[in-house]
Amino acid sequence: MESQFSEPAMDQIPEMPRICAANILMANEIVKEMIEAGVHFGHRTSLWNPKMAPYIFGKKNQIHILDIRETLRGLLRAKKYLSQVAAGGSLILFVGTKRQAGEAVEEQSLRCGMPFVSERWLGGTLTNFRTIRSRLGRLEELEALRAGDGINDYSKKMQSSLNREYRKMYRNLNGLRTMNRLPEVMFIVDPGKERNAVREAKRLGITTVALIDTDSDPSQIDLPIPGNDDGIRSVEMIMRELADAVIAGKGQTQTEAAPNAQAAPEAAAPAEQPAEEAAAASSEG
Repeated sequence: MESQFSEPAMDQIPEMPRICAANILMANEIVKEMIEAGVHFGHRTSLWNPKMAPYIFGKKNQIHILDIRETLRGLLRAKKYLSQVAAGGSLILFVGTKRQAGEAVEEQSLRCGMPFVSERWLGGTLTNFRTIRSRLGRLEELEALRAGDGINDYSKKMQSSLNREYRKMYRNLNGLRTMNRLPEVMFIVDPGKERNAVREAKRLGITTVALIDTDSDPSQIDLPIPGNDDGIRSVEMIMRELADAVIAGKGQTQTEAAPNAQAAPEAAAPAEQPAEEAAAASSEG
């Protein structure tokens, strides 16, 4: 299955920002928040992936400590990138199914108006997208059935079966309702756990951004944010920052579109349509 977007969003990834001591002081608030959230705590040293060495500051009590400067660089780079692609109208799929991530992924994805997977990654979510869309159609059928009186026409046993089917489908598919096409970008919490999602994204050329801990392979991710992917507060903080960036990007699009929207009536004024033609054109649009 081919990707449905025309130009690789990966081309827009900004270069790694240079952060000197003065710049870190300017970003003092976000650094302080990251430290308070424990974003810099890695895994036990025995579980590390050697490819994460450039992002590690040291170790304490057999726990790797991530270099907060590298985390800040990765976060700022990701925020700039997601803001850019959101401004261009691209879809960003947020994925995080582990217990520590699910709630934050759902909450922040809804806040910024992007699709998400927070319960379970279904195989083929991207590579068999047409099937996923058909299952969403089935979910809507079940919702309509439950909302009306039609479900009363079924036996108690069948009603119970339909309700189970609905709950399962809602849990796994509800976050994908707004994904009417393949996403251009996917953000992942813990790519080691979400390896199937990463594999599908790479197969389709979808750009990957990830919160990645010391036990994962950063070479599999286009734009890694080295950080604690097991701490609830850490995941919440990173998700909140990224959602803010998406919202800012969308706001930029709306701001740029406003002058065009205001100018449109003036351009159309010289050629007024009869009421019947205008109504027909409106209904066709």
